[in-house]
Amino acid sequence: MTVTLGASRVTLADVVAVARDGAKVALAPEVVPRLAAARAVVERLARTGAPIYGVNSALGANVGQPIEEADLETFQASAIRARAVGVGTSYDAASVRAMLFARTASLAVGGAGVSPAVVEALVALLNALVHPRVPRYGSIGVADLPQLSHLSLPLIGEGEAEVAGAILPGAQALARAGLAPLALGPKDALALVSANSASVGRAALVLHDAFALLEQWNAAVSLSYEGFRANLSPLDERVVGARPAPGQVELAERLRTLLAGSRLFEPGSARRVQDPLSLRCVPQVHGALWWMLGEARAQVELELNHAGESPLVLVGEGEMLSTSNFHVPALALAFDASAIALAQTSSLAVERCIKFMSPAMTGLPLQLTRHGPQESGFATIQKTLTALYNEIRLRANPGSLDFLPVTEQIEDHAPMTLGCVEKLAEMVERARYMVAIECLIAAQAVDLRGLAPGTLGVGARAVYQRTRAAVQTLDHDRPLGPDVDRLEGLLRQGVLAA
Repeated sequence: MTVTLGASRVTLADVVAVARDGAKVALAPEVVPRLAAARAVVERLARTGAPIYGVNSALGANVGQPIEEADLETFQASAIRARAVGVGTSYDAASVRAMLFARTASLAVGGAGVSPAVVEALVALLNALVHPRVPRYGSIGVADLPQLSHLSLPLIGEGEAEVAGAILPGAQALARAGLAPLALGPKDALALVSANSASVGRAALVLHDAFALLEQWNAAVSLSYEGFRANLSPLDERVVGARPAPGQVELAERLRTLLAGSRLFEPGSARRVQDPLSLRCVPQVHGALWWMLGEARAQVELELNHAGESPLVLVGEGEMLSTSNFHVPALALAFDASAIALAQTSSLAVERCIKFMSPAMTGLPLQLTRHGPQESGFATIQKTLTALYNEIRLRANPGSLDFLPVTEQIEDHAPMTLGCVEKLAEMVERARYMVAIECLIAAQAVDLRGLAPGTLGVGARAVYQRTRAAVQTLDHDRPLGPDVDRLEGLLRQGVLAA
């Protein structure tokens, strides 16, 4: 598979294809001429001697200070070195590829005025599987300067990169891949590092995982409905359409599809007139999460397809203007809101699971065990659920509000975008275990009710059968942690409720 930049709108799926599926990257025929036209504006204005940020005028706290003509070439490499201040463990290869692709996609729009050779070099890194070593910590979201500087160092033969499983100095990594270091021209360094491509690349992967989790969570809920013998009237198309809040109509339709063929749709099948809210309000809560993830996806795809450059090259007018388009609070806020929505969804799951332990709620044996007080059944897994929810709730706190002014008070606002993205990633990881536990509990309830798989809705039946293929019904007490880990692995692969 090849993803061609400039041929059509870049999507979240394109990022995943390049980052995780090994898709090659190509430039559409119109991209290089577009880049060359913008580059010509940069070079013409540079010759006038007028001060241009990042070209002949210094960066950061030195803004406005002129760069001597003799220093212009060394200034480019120095600008990258000085901002390579990231620390901590390195990102995995897929995340680095997502960052490289995101930067390449945005540069291909043409607003940066970058040398065409720089964009071609980024494409070559991706296609040659050269993955710069990029530390996790350092970005405040006023462009991902530290991460993108580490990402760019191998282009000039510095830093470190992984090639075929080996971590090598940048120059050696290029040589092993048959590539040569790049000579940077005016503004090239700023174009490489002054962007949010680390946040955007990671955001695309995190959203892909979050959408996949939500799809499997919906399927797990359908099995919970079967095990609880829930009342399905809240899923009725007329009911959710009476007040079509964001996402709830779509989620109710999805749940009806998962439950197609279930005997729960037959009159008199529900055990209660009204179920607890953790079952009744799934369309509203899951729908809100689906909606917020969609808003986050829109922001990611906006960044992939537009120029967030400063200064921005206006080819038609032959101008370069200072901008604040590198500032992405909407992206950070969308991830903060998605995190809150995921925490709401998680609290619902904890309540559903705990309700299954109560005979008064379900009419099933206490703690879902047939063997009475001498055995604990699923009792203590409530602690695991509570611990997971605690970790999720902690990370739901907004990250976009926690910043301090830096750079001589010039950068006195920061959206902390990458941190907002990463905390949602951590929440998704923990929520997978929660969904695995719900599958385990709901399947146990189905077994205790003696429901034949053929009576279950098509989606619920698939979840039940895959759960039982991996984990046996709990008869006598056994360690449940390994069961949960096994199911979580299937969820991570996307096959438990595909």
